[in-house]
Amino acid sequence: YLAREAELAYACMAHVTDYDVWHESEEDVTVEMVIAVVKKNTAVAQAAISEMVRTMGDWAADMAAHSALQDAFLTHPGAGSAEAKLRLGLLVEKYQ
Repeated sequence: YLAREAELAYACMAHVTDYDVWHESEEDVTVEMVIAVVKKNTAVAQAAISEMVRTMGDWAADMAAHSALQDAFLTHPGAGSAEAKLRLGLLVEKYQ
């Protein structure tokens, strides 16, 4: 919710390191096994981010999240206090 209110588009990337915590039929996992998986996951994440940056020109655009607050204000622009405008300025100045 906070990212949307700040008009930030984002994505989440999550990687599993071991299943033994919740999956009863999986074998116990050692610290060494977890570290090996973390290293593999790090390489996968780095490759994904590199590809995302490399292809950014193909997919980057103005997204709905970038203007999420556009229709959120019910208060007339001139009715807010100076303190509120100062506090919220970075988020709302383009709509004032």
